[in-house]
Amino acid sequence: MAEERAQRRLAAILAADVVGYTRLMERDEAGTLATLKSRRRDVLDPLVARHQGRVFKVTGDGVLVEFGSAVNAVQCAVELQKAMAGANSGIPQDRCIVLRIAVNLGDVIVEGSDLYGDGVNIAARLEAIADPGGILVSGTAFDHVRKKVDAAFDDLGAQNLKNIAEPVHAYRVTGTPAVKVTASTLASSKPSIAVLPFTNMSGDPEQQYFSDGISEDIITELSRFHSLFVIARNSSFLFRDKSVDVKQIGHNLGVEYVLEGSVRRLGARLRITAQLIEAATGNHLWAERYDREIQDVFAVQDEVVQAIVAILPGRIEEAGARSARRKRPENLTAYDYLLRGNELALAFDDAQTPAAREMFEKAIALDGTIGSAFAWLAMLRLREWWVDRSVHGLSEAFELARKAVATDENDGQSHGVLGLAYLERRRFDEATFHIERFFTLNPNDPTAAVFKGELLAYLGRAQEGIAWVEKAFRLNPLSPQAYSSFYGMILFAARRYAESIAAFNRVLVPADSGWEFVYLVAGHAHLGRLEEACAIAGRCKALLPSISLIEFASKEPFKNPADLEHLLGGLRKAGLSE
Repeated sequence: MAEERAQRRLAAILAADVVGYTRLMERDEAGTLATLKSRRRDVLDPLVARHQGRVFKVTGDGVLVEFGSAVNAVQCAVELQKAMAGANSGIPQDRCIVLRIAVNLGDVIVEGSDLYGDGVNIAARLEAIADPGGILVSGTAFDHVRKKVDAAFDDLGAQNLKNIAEPVHAYRVTGTPAVKVTASTLASSKPSIAVLPFTNMSGDPEQQYFSDGISEDIITELSRFHSLFVIARNSSFLFRDKSVDVKQIGHNLGVEYVLEGSVRRLGARLRITAQLIEAATGNHLWAERYDREIQDVFAVQDEVVQAIVAILPGRIEEAGARSARRKRPENLTAYDYLLRGNELALAFDDAQTPAAREMFEKAIALDGTIGSAFAWLAMLRLREWWVDRSVHGLSEAFELARKAVATDENDGQSHGVLGLAYLERRRFDEATFHIERFFTLNPNDPTAAVFKGELLAYLGRAQEGIAWVEKAFRLNPLSPQAYSSFYGMILFAARRYAESIAAFNRVLVPADSGWEFVYLVAGHAHLGRLEEACAIAGRCKALLPSISLIEFASKEPFKNPADLEHLLGGLRKAGLSE
């Protein structure tokens, strides 16, 4: 029998998402859900029908729509933003439903009524970096719509998108109503800052990893100060290579201050410039240029952090943070390998894992004092273990994480990974100690907040865990899908099934393990949606034939047997057996 081929077609995909959904739900859950339903019924659905589109996926705060024509998709997007602005008229700003929208034309994989593939993923990734109330159009869609729709465009150039191998050319639709979105109140009592990726001025695009590494190190050091609110790398790095006004960046991220700069690396010499800007006014509060030997790179980072701490208002507990400083690599070539490994590992692409592992191993071979290199090796092994669930793999990850903490006890990531390894071994006291230590060392790291939320859910305190993941969303405001799988699991454990399903549905590039399928099947089953639960289980079996969802779920590290039985019971309701 001939091999069955996936059905494909070319489609224009419109992705739309509600800005500040978590904030809106916290303020008024019932009212927000009611407004979203009415906006879909009265605004979205009629416009989609008028432009001959088809909604093929709806999440709690987003929608994906297929069109046969890029022209129809972009015209629908323009009219949708104008209609949403009209519907928000007269509503208090902090209650407005505001959308980000993106349109991409690309190849999609057809599976029943659903669509997958890069055609969908690129639309979703572009939507995540669109301005509130704005529309981004990919280069492939733009080529088909220019001069054919009633809209003008700004060329934003090539954009690097998460989990998309090649840069995507993007255009901003001009003329849509400008929208102000109320920023999170979490940072209101603290000075808040975003560190933009430093510009690579070395003349060699391959040196981007080095300038990114310097920016990330500054973020990490600033994150140690409890009296600061520091935006996560995922959000601030979305502004790389964009000519966006600092005032707009401050508004989009909800911060008072922005740090930007550049790095020029020429042989053994290094030139770093940095400037601290007040976002609301655009005024430069501080600027400095450092011309140093490359071995002084860590001293420059320290001076930048100390200058920021001295300038920002309020008492910053510098002494405590300095006493918990991470060990600096002793070998600069090892540091270079570490930065290259970070770049590869942060792509979260399984195909890059061998290359990332090689970089970390080279760093350790040259300098065995780099705790974060051991931590990354442990994390990569844990990622693999979450797929294969081998006892051997968990033991390897555990030993690497222990080595990371022993090498550098002040590296938060090392404690976090060791905490996860202890959790998977159901050693809950040790897991709690190390995950709490991660948060203490890096209170502004959204990953630390997510780990803490996940831990609480497995300990039987899921309702408390929800607040920690929502804190991570606020620390990382422009990557709303970054922690959706963890959020979905914790919501399920809290018996909030509909919200759990909506969170998992926001993950447009599912993991290659059974984890997300387990919770989606069980969530639908507990809601009595057995047909949907069985369909998702069938899709998992087709994609991952070697995985038993019951066996996979039985290894979830819930402390209370009743919580594990709650998960397994949902799978049994869907007709799955041991």
